[in-house]
Amino acid sequence: MTRFVVTGTDTGIGKTIFSAALAQATGTSYWKPIQSGLEEETDSEVVARLAGVPVRPEAWRLVTPASPHLAAEIDGVNIDIETLAPPLGDLIVEGAGGALVPVTRTTLYADLFANWQVPVIICARTALGTINHSLLTIEALKSRGVPIHGLAFLGDAVEDSEATIAQISGVRRLGRLPIIDPLTSETLAAAFSANFDRSDFR
Repeated sequence: MTRFVVTGTDTGIGKTIFSAALAQATGTSYWKPIQSGLEEETDSEVVARLAGVPVRPEAWRLVTPASPHLAAEIDGVNIDIETLAPPLGDLIVEGAGGALVPVTRTTLYADLFANWQVPVIICARTALGTINHSLLTIEALKSRGVPIHGLAFLGDAVEDSEATIAQISGVRRLGRLPIIDPLTSETLAAAFSANFDRSDFR
């Protein structure tokens, strides 16, 4: 079964693009539990456009572009953690921002991941600061007993940073998705195929 959670070391680093690439390469459905901000193209819409895979509807669609806990409060919505669980079957689940983004005032995404026990892929940018951000993310997940499948780096190659994170954390490198321009379904598929081994995601 292909079933992973994709989280990141920060927001805006490209984990939606990686999620689309992984879903496309494995032919797996995609699910974004909570979407905050609806004015621009949503993450689900991006994945549908780039990957062409089935996209499950979000559990909550929040108008305000903010952390889910705050967006829900501003929108007057109560996020029910007890009912927030991934659909059955093959699935790529994408969190919001980083692993410690609050879903509510008392629950972080990492807490959800611990409850779900679905293997997590950590997307880490390769820019300056990534060693600290990545190791903190890994420690936060490990401390909660979250199963970590591996690291997917995003951006230009920075071999020392990538190797250092993997060595210190003991988490394996799955590959690195470079900056893709132009970004299309075809160029995304080619970049994933060139930089990742599909057998690592079985």
